[in-house]
Amino acid sequence: MNNHVPAVAFTASGYELPSYEAVIPEAALSGTLERARLVIVGGGLTGLTLAADLATRGISAVILDDDNTVGVRGASSRGMVYAQKTLEVMDRLGIAERMIAKGVTWSVGRTLSGEDVVYSFNRAQENRSKQPAFVNLQQFYLEWFLVDRLRELGAEIRWLNKVVAVEPGESQVRLSVESAAGSYTIEADFVVDATGAGSQIRSALGLATNAAQHLDRWCICDVRCTDLDVPERWTWVDAPFNGGRAVWQHMMADHVWRLDYQLAPDADPSEAAELATAAARVREHLGPEIAFELVWVGPWAYRTQVLDQFRLGRIFFAGDAAHVMSPFGARGGNSGVQDADNLGWKLALVLAGKAKPDLLDSYDAERRPAAQENIRVTSRTARFLAPQSAFERRLRQVTLDLSREHGFGQSLVNTGRLSLPNRYTASPILGEGGGFCFPDLALADAQGKTKFLSGLLGELGTGSLGLYVPRPGRDPARAAISGIGGDGLPYLVRTLDIGQGATRCGLSDPGGEIARLAALAPGDFVAVRPDLYCGGILRSATAAGVEALLARSVGFGATR
Repeated sequence: MNNHVPAVAFTASGYELPSYEAVIPEAALSGTLERARLVIVGGGLTGLTLAADLATRGISAVILDDDNTVGVRGASSRGMVYAQKTLEVMDRLGIAERMIAKGVTWSVGRTLSGEDVVYSFNRAQENRSKQPAFVNLQQFYLEWFLVDRLRELGAEIRWLNKVVAVEPGESQVRLSVESAAGSYTIEADFVVDATGAGSQIRSALGLATNAAQHLDRWCICDVRCTDLDVPERWTWVDAPFNGGRAVWQHMMADHVWRLDYQLAPDADPSEAAELATAAARVREHLGPEIAFELVWVGPWAYRTQVLDQFRLGRIFFAGDAAHVMSPFGARGGNSGVQDADNLGWKLALVLAGKAKPDLLDSYDAERRPAAQENIRVTSRTARFLAPQSAFERRLRQVTLDLSREHGFGQSLVNTGRLSLPNRYTASPILGEGGGFCFPDLALADAQGKTKFLSGLLGELGTGSLGLYVPRPGRDPARAAISGIGGDGLPYLVRTLDIGQGATRCGLSDPGGEIARLAALAPGDFVAVRPDLYCGGILRSATAAGVEALLARSVGFGATR
């Protein structure tokens, strides 16, 4: 079925985005109290991803959004670099092919100082996943695809339904909602706030955001240019065409380029965003021969914030409602997708009655430290791009000088450490050796057919996949371990051939990647969670140990 979104129109006020009809719920017409098991507030990237994740697991949610479009009306491309983990999530949700077809796939990045390349990388050289390293795509397209997918899955998005009050309780959360037909009330078992950095729910609950504002200022220029075709990430630390300040350059869909220009400390952001000023800046960048059209221009600054807790009773905070970080390294939108990826399967198991409610505590235990790490990483980039003292400026110059002469100096150049899955440590559901994320690796079944990890987990449903490496010859533990799980339990064990000489294994690891990442040997066992994270590793595994680790990884029974 060819249902790709066409190129959007460009207008003087920005992108021309789709509009959806306001939804009038029955409760608004009848004045009755509505009951729901789960309400997701916010139809942006994080909220839509979470809703789609749950829908593919057979869990319906009420989705409320106070607007009637995707992206931000009249605004820019916003998020646009989607990393491999996000692509793996979207592949599971059924829209990665659309993203790749519409966007720009890339793996090469170059960092320049003046005219010199001082650092470069090629993520394709180390790629072991089914998905490419990166795809550049304007955020509204991804949200658009998610809306289409949710419609295919039968989910209802209530456009122009605004939450105006929240009352948390021990057994439910009460939301007051305004619609075009009047107000109504929903009582929900659980609520997820995915309304973004300006969350009114968070403010109403009086939660501290621990916010910090950075003085650095930038100007985005989304530029349509058909004369260029460079599907790479280029960043300048001190671009000669931008007064010796930083510049980012990314190619996106529709021949639109995302150009970010660092402004002088004393620049007036509104003046910098005037069309004539922006056009002159782009002309200086591209040279006199390249034709271009300004699509959108706007200044931006960045701040950081992170909640003290991502869970407050029956309310969860995800995406920018939970954390905000500078955009360096594309960690903002990708982090929100990973929040949804982490929370979705846990909510699904709890709502299906297959896991204890305290499984949900692991969301905060895993995703809050991840947000803190992302803030630390992006803050270091900010200091490199905008040194705050003479010492920092000198240190950066020394680093750039070293990078021109010595290979080790290149690794010190920091224009954005690109998004990778965070490692989880202090989590109640992780066993020994767990907490790292597997790529979507290719295995083979007993007939030699390729099976990706995500597909194997999809066949299982919502649960953990256990992989046992049998000892060659007689293995007294094999029969007991390989029979664990199934029959409605949220986990299942398969035997894995890593070349150890065991026969009749259900799966094999032809590339040796799982064996390498988990350092597996005969007799070992590894648990793979629904989000492709390692739930734990057992050396010289026993049936009792395997069952306990799998149950722990999905909150089956007490998690603490």
